[in-house]
Amino acid sequence: MIDSTSDNPTQTLATTIAQAADDRKASDIVILKVTEVSYLTDYFVIVTGFSRTQVKAIAEAIEEKVYQTHQQVPRQTEGKKDGNWILQDFGDVIVHIFLPEEREFYNLEAFWGHAERLEFSSLEVTQASRL
Repeated sequence: MIDSTSDNPTQTLATTIAQAADDRKASDIVILKVTEVSYLTDYFVIVTGFSRTQVKAIAEAIEEKVYQTHQQVPRQTEGKKDGNWILQDFGDVIVHIFLPEEREFYNLEAFWGHAERLEFSSLEVTQASRL
């Protein structure tokens, strides 16, 4: 389970991203801690949106919330024009926002199956942030 009150700023960033996606009704939110298995980044946040419009709205919500809470913008964003799969690179956290078909096809969770999977629940995060 993920702790939104963590002293780890990168984990806090990943949680902020997951919360922003959840606020836009993203589905199947997964946070993978890939620190031990990848030199690319520390965390992947993988989410599903059910239309191109929703995928784009999730990406916008993430950018807004991360800027408000961490004063950070993505280093790179790919896929916004098409809206099938948007990738946002925040350095230590990389976000993948998929339509269901793309998520199933690329199956990043299986590819990175050896990474630590952190459970995200909006209820748990909300409760933890009230403590």
